[in-house]
Amino acid sequence: MNYNEILDEIEKQLEGEAHLDELARKKQDPFKILISTILSARTKDANTRIATERLFAKYDTPKKIAEADIEELEQLVKSSGFYKVKAARIKEVSEVLIAKYNSIVPENYEELMSLPGVGSKTANCVLVYAFKVPAIPVDTHVHRISNRLGWVETKNPLQTEKVLKDTIPKEFWLKLNRLFVRFGQQICIPIRPKCEICSLNDVCLKDFSMEIAKRSKKKK
Repeated sequence: MNYNEILDEIEKQLEGEAHLDELARKKQDPFKILISTILSARTKDANTRIATERLFAKYDTPKKIAEADIEELEQLVKSSGFYKVKAARIKEVSEVLIAKYNSIVPENYEELMSLPGVGSKTANCVLVYAFKVPAIPVDTHVHRISNRLGWVETKNPLQTEKVLKDTIPKEFWLKLNRLFVRFGQQICIPIRPKCEICSLNDVCLKDFSMEIAKRSKKKK
């Protein structure tokens, strides 16, 4: 099966929407997508959704967040975990957007990467979900599934991003994260993936060497 056929098969199996999918569909607000992506670090979609909606119900612009009391921001985003760090980060990002970009989220990778605490995954998420610019945000799901399928043999998300960009035709970049995130949440889950119900069962290489290496490292 080629890349397009595999992505189509994945899409047929999925239910619902990931959080960023939902934001992009409802309203393409680059600032909300940027902040929500920052809040999504090391937590589940459900927690990110709660924190984002609580925050934006009261503070929905860079100016409002920049001027908000830090302790109140912490309480609003508490459900996302690591809330003290995240509250400080979104406040700092908002201040930079005001000072350097007239409160407008930049639309290119380099400028997004210059924002405080914004890494490659976050920058690429903003490009894909806010601006529909072809990019490949690599989170834990994209990294894990790409290795299991045998598309890459990499040890970290940055390596995975580079290899995928070198091998996956650009026409598929926009849909890759959107599909792999839900696929990784519903079927190709981290522990005990549901291979028996997956329509890719016969073509997947099932390369679990990355997980085996992690387990071996923990035992030492």
